[in-house]
Amino acid sequence: MATYQEIRRQVENLTPDEQLRLLEELAALVRRRITPKHKRSIMELEGLGKEIWQDIDAQEYVNRERDSWNG
Repeated sequence: MATYQEIRRQVENLTPDEQLRLLEELAALVRRRITPKHKRSIMELEGLGKEIWQDIDAQEYVNRERDSWNG
């Protein structure tokens, strides 16, 4: 198996275009390996923090906020 140093020497012998192509392909390979397999859904946040709004009337809250804009 080739060592890191051997591979690096081989890469140095490539043309700049070949080096860029190799970089792009390596970046894509690494991205596939580190990207989570399971995509997260925004719906997982549903209901988060709902206890903060318990016992607060939504319209009353909006009215107070609007009133605060007028100073």
